[in-house]
Amino acid sequence: MLASLKSLVEQYGYLAVFLLVMVEDFGVPSPGETVLVIGAGAAATGMLNIWLVLLAAFLGAVIGDNIGYAVGRFGGRPLVLRVGSHVGITATRFDYAESFFRRFGEAIVMFARFVEILRQLNGIIAGVLGMHWARFLAYNALGAALWVGAWGAVGYFAGEHIHQVSAWFARFSWLALVLLVGALVVAWLVHRRRAASADERAASDEG
Repeated sequence: MLASLKSLVEQYGYLAVFLLVMVEDFGVPSPGETVLVIGAGAAATGMLNIWLVLLAAFLGAVIGDNIGYAVGRFGGRPLVLRVGSHVGITATRFDYAESFFRRFGEAIVMFARFVEILRQLNGIIAGVLGMHWARFLAYNALGAALWVGAWGAVGYFAGEHIHQVSAWFARFSWLALVLLVGALVVAWLVHRRRAASADERAASDEG
């Protein structure tokens, strides 16, 4: 697969990066993250311009997520599951991703793209849950910038070792999920503790 993606990047350049990232981000299984890393690696060898690779990936990510948002907002959960069943969006996967959104709110929009499944369903679930579009766009664009910058840097500085880096990432991508879940749980516990403290102070003042 890595050889095929490298061939696509060599043949179609920025268009390949843009399209594969965009398709992945509105719910269709696609190696968008991997092609970003490969595109950045190609830029390190002088084949492409790194800034145009990053721009193509950023636009693909934002546009793809907004297409997903529109599908979720105007089609609703029934349409998503009916159409999504043909591209691997099962009820189980959707419920799994939706639970993160309900628990952690808008912050998940910013970090979801770093995690498999959440990345593909990010925009769709935000639309289904009725998140305000302007807020979704802001958080989504910030998350896209972080994601593109992080993996673009990995690919660019890996250079000629891009295949080994891509293989390592594919093998250990689950670690990103563990770290994300841990960070969100800690944030939720801190928020809950602060809310409890505020309630206690309010009760004390009333007393």
